Amino acid sequence: MIQVFTRTWWKVNPKWPDNREPSMGRKKILHYVETVEEARKICEEWNKNNAELPINKKLGRRAEFTNDY
Repeated sequence: MIQVFTRTWWKVNPKWPDNREPSMGRKKILHYVETVEEARKICEEWNKNNAELPINKKLGRRAEFTNDY
């Protein structure tokens, strides 16, 4: 099984340049799928519809997948 999830790569911190610092956020599970192709499709769709939202863009929130869980 392949785990599809979102994660945020930055957090707001006014003391850092651009008011954000690196911070690997926890995963929010979206789906479990059987194939890499399914996982890619879900990630592409989520990123297309959500990644350009201002908060997601600023904090680097993206859909990803892994089978190492």
